[in-house]
Amino acid sequence: MKHHLVFILIAVLFSSPGFAHEVQQVQENSRPFGLWLEEFKRDAEAQGIAPATLDEAFAHSEAPIDRVVELDRKQPESVLTLAQYLGNTVTDKRIKEGRRQLAANRLLLKKIGRKYGVQPRFIVALWGIESNFGGYTGGFEIIDALATLAYDGRRADFFRGELIDALRILEQEHMQASALKGSWAGALGQCQFMPDSYLKYAVDYDKDGKRDIWNTKADVFASIANYLKSSGWDDNIGWARRVALPVGFNRELADIASEKSLIEWGRLGVRAESGGKLPAKNIQASLLFVGEGDDAVPYIVYGNYKVLLKWNRSRFFATAVGMLADRVESRR
Repeated sequence: MKHHLVFILIAVLFSSPGFAHEVQQVQENSRPFGLWLEEFKRDAEAQGIAPATLDEAFAHSEAPIDRVVELDRKQPESVLTLAQYLGNTVTDKRIKEGRRQLAANRLLLKKIGRKYGVQPRFIVALWGIESNFGGYTGGFEIIDALATLAYDGRRADFFRGELIDALRILEQEHMQASALKGSWAGALGQCQFMPDSYLKYAVDYDKDGKRDIWNTKADVFASIANYLKSSGWDDNIGWARRVALPVGFNRELADIASEKSLIEWGRLGVRAESGGKLPAKNIQASLLFVGEGDDAVPYIVYGNYKVLLKWNRSRFFATAVGMLADRVESRR
């Protein structure tokens, strides 16, 4: 996802829960699409998908979608440092809109936050970054987009599994294939869940019989919160703090898999960004650098940061979500 001093923009395109971000060589399928589709339908039926669902879902599927293939194969032309990425993502406009949405939906967000143990500001921040607060969810028909990617694209096995899950969504939610829309890469609704994540975490919060992450804010907010809580979110702590390191600090201690208490990090000379002492607490945290080389920024990160990395493996993304959440709730 990242190379020396750079962040590959493809991590932004593939920022949906359940989507892995490795860039791999595209391998073309040598079989005609029609033959591949017939074989896939037989496999899907063997996995429990009803023949009627398959007939309806693929009634108009005759060829891969050229635009999806183009987007999948397109190589990013520009790269960003952390500062540039944050400048493009945590904008004054997004902060202002996030504050407005937090205020407008405060009662609902508080109820959902209490139910799932997730601070509302993080729900709003993820919503804002994933779909611009519901303003952009994608207009591709998911069945056809995923069929294209499963047939002719990188990570065919991954997309084949997501296509099976998308068909399960049609059956469970009693949806028409034409109504299941999202991004070209298969991400759904205002949460931008991949189908697998939808099946695991989407919530019918308003109890109307639909897990509607396209149009129902209650379901959107609860689904985001359910994903976070199910992934280990702890509403008693924050996400991270930027820190200052002493001269000669052993950078090999920066390992997201290794944890020490804030007290222990303080004894090693780690300080708050301002130069003050870290809180004298036994909260477990890891030290990591966001970015590399001269642009690398040291952070002390808590378990919630690691949960954000389950949502999207990019440290740039996780850092942006945390910063936006803090700015949405503060007035600084």
